[in-house]
Amino acid sequence: MTPIQDLHQQLEAMRPALFRFAMLQLRNAPQAEDAAQEALLAVLEKPHNFAGQSSLRTYVTGILKYKIIDALRAAGKEKQLPTEDDESEADLIDSLFKKNGHTVDTARAWGEPDATLEQKDFFRILEICLEKLPAKTARVFMMREWLELETEEICKELDLTTSNLWVLLYRARLRLRECLDINWFAAKA
Repeated sequence: MTPIQDLHQQLEAMRPALFRFAMLQLRNAPQAEDAAQEALLAVLEKPHNFAGQSSLRTYVTGILKYKIIDALRAAGKEKQLPTEDDESEADLIDSLFKKNGHTVDTARAWGEPDATLEQKDFFRILEICLEKLPAKTARVFMMREWLELETEEICKELDLTTSNLWVLLYRARLRLRECLDINWFAAKA
């Protein structure tokens, strides 16, 4: 098998995971498929650009990150109407707190963070937890934490106020913490 054929096989094996990751952010199957395909095509067009300083998957995911940012910018401003998910999310958030403002359950000790992050299963569980978030909340979280966009840019893209953005990020972090606590850290205890 030639190196090019081997590269093609590796990239084809990565395509479903790249699509799922793009889908988490874009929430639009055709756009996610386009972003994933463009990332793969970029590697195939210039295979010599991959210097091997990281894994091929990390390299392709880095390219995908920029393809997702391009897709978000190209989509422009779209008004999103409030959904039932937004209302039920507020009820869920309220249920996590006592009347005095303290959390109902205190967070469990999560162990050694560096060791946990090194485990592949953690990211699989994190992806599942992200998929359970309301679309707008997950999108804001991914734009801020994974795509590392600035507050002003996210607010402009999604037509949000700064305080609304921070509320969505706070909700995302709470729900992700709860999901990871139940589905990852409790299973490790």
